[in-house]
Amino acid sequence: MRLLRGLQHIPEFDAGTVATIGNFDGVHRGHQALLTALRIQADRLKLPVLVILFEPQPGEYFLSASAPARLSSLREKLTVLRQCGVDYVYCLKFDKRLSLLSATEFAEQFIFSCLRVNYILIGRDFRFGSNRQGDVDLLKTLAKKSAACVQTFADFAIAEERVSSTKIRNMLQRGELSQAANLLGRPYSLCGRVIQGDGRGRQWGIPTANLSLHRINLPIRGVFCVQVQRGKQLLYGVANIGSRPTVDGSKNSLEIHFFDFDESLYGDLLHVFFLHKLRDEVKFSSIDALIAQIHDDITAAKLFFQPFINNLVE
Repeated sequence: MRLLRGLQHIPEFDAGTVATIGNFDGVHRGHQALLTALRIQADRLKLPVLVILFEPQPGEYFLSASAPARLSSLREKLTVLRQCGVDYVYCLKFDKRLSLLSATEFAEQFIFSCLRVNYILIGRDFRFGSNRQGDVDLLKTLAKKSAACVQTFADFAIAEERVSSTKIRNMLQRGELSQAANLLGRPYSLCGRVIQGDGRGRQWGIPTANLSLHRINLPIRGVFCVQVQRGKQLLYGVANIGSRPTVDGSKNSLEIHFFDFDESLYGDLLHVFFLHKLRDEVKFSSIDALIAQIHDDITAAKLFFQPFINNLVE
């Protein structure tokens, strides 16, 4: 899969492309079903599959800090899109210039000219262009000028309920991890590189790996049992994600204590899967109370993993 940005170095796409467009936040089972249908059409037409998305997401551009917490970073989206058989991802920088383009200008400049889309599959509520003035009917009208085809994809439902990023976000905020995993098609996860922390955990005899998140809002907070992928290696532990109120944390962070592990992880990229919530993040009355609770969390997490990994129990 190839990531494309800007207007430079775009492939010619002489024969055209089949495409879809959206945020793809979480790349959940609804997105996956749409991409499967798109892959089938691409194979029939012998054309590449192209996904068009935006960074930042439009809601983040307009709402800034008050935007809903995103489920996945661009890196995390690309990982799942690659697994879904996507050939190209065109990432558009969403800025003032792009936000002011009319629906007609956006479609003609990017969809049908730059990217040579001759088949596009979108959701029925798709909107585009300045002030979201463009809809499916307008896109179909514009597509005719380029002899392109626009089709809509029916909402994907599980147990008669529509799958959406908003629904998954709400489940995560309530700690309903198994329900969220069912809609995502996998356990919820985050990626990040290990950075230098403040060393408190090691001073307390509970060393942690600290991950940089670069997120103002988080879809998930609290203390969790986690499985972590480090390259081909799987690690297990207990993680706190949030602002660390007891130690006057000023920004969101993800800290993981691994069981029976004492290697350096600085600079490593970790893929963290949240499997079970132990508790909410709270402010303790003292550091001693916090340390005691962390030890209780470690014991609880080891009990959670005991059926799967016998050597985790001391």
